[in-house]
Amino acid sequence: MSLNNDNILEVKNLRTSFFTDEGEVKAVDGVDFSIERGKTLGIVGESGSGKSITSLSILRLIEEETGKIVDGEIIFKGENLLNKTKKQMKSIRGNNISMIFQEPMTSLNPTLTCGEQIAESIRIHQKLNRREAWVKAVDMLRQVGIPSPEKRAKQYPFELSGGMRQRVMIAIALACTPELLIADEPTTALDVTIQAQILELIKNLQEELGTSLMIITHDLGVVAEMCDKVAVMYCGKVVEYADVKTIFTNPKHPYTVGLLLSVPKHDQDYEGDLAVIPGSVPSPLNMPKGCRFAPRCPHARDICHSALPELLETADGDKVRCWIYSDKWEKEAEGVRQP
Repeated sequence: MSLNNDNILEVKNLRTSFFTDEGEVKAVDGVDFSIERGKTLGIVGESGSGKSITSLSILRLIEEETGKIVDGEIIFKGENLLNKTKKQMKSIRGNNISMIFQEPMTSLNPTLTCGEQIAESIRIHQKLNRREAWVKAVDMLRQVGIPSPEKRAKQYPFELSGGMRQRVMIAIALACTPELLIADEPTTALDVTIQAQILELIKNLQEELGTSLMIITHDLGVVAEMCDKVAVMYCGKVVEYADVKTIFTNPKHPYTVGLLLSVPKHDQDYEGDLAVIPGSVPSPLNMPKGCRFAPRCPHARDICHSALPELLETADGDKVRCWIYSDKWEKEAEGVRQP
């Protein structure tokens, strides 16, 4: 299979399931998207929509005891990662694809200094000796904006603030100059000032290194600030896929519209409650037969409750998983209007 030369990653029909006593949970259920070289893709959606499982699937980090990638392709630089051995994947992680996890306190080793953790990654992937790796580790702390990097390198994670720890995570992720960086909610646990600094840091390092970026978030402000393209996920499926400007100026899927309406605008006064999406996310063990958003959708018709729509390409080249944009929608409307 050949890769579009503009894309560093193509995910095709990715399906990842977890097997429980109650049944199969289809956490990622037929996901498709691509990331262009040097560009940023945002994956957005509510908690439980499958965003993080998608990223862990790309890196082949799904727990084998309970979960499995059951179908699809993950084409990185023309090669399917699902065909790689565990040893090959270990080499790819860190060297070619790196990840910044949500919470640095659970991702960093509390028994090693910050410098040792960065140096360890460098030694494993770049085969440098201990002294060379330490020098580069200190330099990485300097690059991510940590003051007195020689001192901080000798400190343990608990001795640093949340923002500092996240910078250490970024230093580890970028230490081997990966071609693709995956950032999973990189600013969730930080206050707004530190959030802005971390996002600016990631953006500047991305431009400097030419790294492609996949950023996972539920924060539409982060999407607007960072992304070139956006994949909106709901219940394990991509429901809309478009460039970032289209998502904010002409959203097509009712779920995307609902997400945008629920975000407060700083230039508006509000009386009463903010707009909300009615209902709740369905149980992953009991998904609706038709469109998974249909029980919460203000536009739903009979077809929405009976059949799942495909991810359709619209006239402007965007993609949306909604019956409104299909021929069947108008035909059903005509049937409804008949006496």
